[in-house]
Amino acid sequence: MKILIIRLSSIGDIVLTTPVVRCLKQQTSATLHFLCKQSMKAVVETNPHIDSIHTFRKHDPGLLERLKAENFDFVVDLQKNHVSRRLTRRLSVPHATFPKWNFRKLLLVVFKWNLLPDKHIVDRYFEAVSALNVRNDQQGLDFYVDADDERELAAFALPQAYVAVAVGSRHATKQLPADMLENIVAQSKLPMVLLGDTADDTTASALHARYPEKTYNLCGRLSLRASAACVAHAQTVLTGDTGLMHIAAAFHRRILSVWGNTVPAFGMYPYLPQDSEKSILLENTHCCCRPCSKLGYARCPLKHFRCMRGIPVQDIVHSLNAYEPQSTEHRH
Repeated sequence: MKILIIRLSSIGDIVLTTPVVRCLKQQTSATLHFLCKQSMKAVVETNPHIDSIHTFRKHDPGLLERLKAENFDFVVDLQKNHVSRRLTRRLSVPHATFPKWNFRKLLLVVFKWNLLPDKHIVDRYFEAVSALNVRNDQQGLDFYVDADDERELAAFALPQAYVAVAVGSRHATKQLPADMLENIVAQSKLPMVLLGDTADDTTASALHARYPEKTYNLCGRLSLRASAACVAHAQTVLTGDTGLMHIAAAFHRRILSVWGNTVPAFGMYPYLPQDSEKSILLENTHCCCRPCSKLGYARCPLKHFRCMRGIPVQDIVHSLNAYEPQSTEHRH
């Protein structure tokens, strides 16, 4: 068989498809093609279970014809939006998708009625391949870095034991405020490696200027996969609801995730089916306006940001420091 898997973005969502990719390859021996946005190619191009990658760009009139020329036998739509639906329909081959539950998410956001089943999105993704008799092997997520990624990271002299911190997020309401992060850095027993893109460098540079002996600012200085390698070697990963959170789960790192406007009930919490004790979720469950979105905002719509600020910094510090360093060997 030749199978096309569609997941266009984003980093974390694509990482969450990797159990389906692995199990498809191992249980069917199919040739697997993956379609994602051009900007997301680095997430999947080192995955040994994927035989070919196709990239999506807006206003690419040749994409459909290129995909048709592959003569796929089956399409697995793990995006389930208007773009993936249209492509799938025009390919005119057997296909399947997963329950997205957007209306139930809307009820939770607008009315705070939680009618969502307690089912992780990875397990929902597997419903798209059930017709192929593919089952979840419960081995968790995958992320692969190569020797070049490790060399890129090795150019920075990092300590043997550290906390990797996802400083930013695509949406500000998913990230720790700078003053909270500063208090955490001040009280952390381990040094902190600050990860993010160039947009996070201002925050990270200010932290490093204040605590030069306790912080290493790599924001905007590493590629995505080199950042993943940094996560793979960390003792603990401190993060919001971000793509690095899911990459940390792929490497079976200890994860301390701090939740703002989104909620784990959406089914996107760290997926560690055999290591659930490595995931610690910190959230303000008494914030009545939460969740205010299934994604996030550039700022709190109500201007108080209680969902994140209502989490005691001491709880975060205690969870960080109440841990004995372990080996940081990783699988991929």
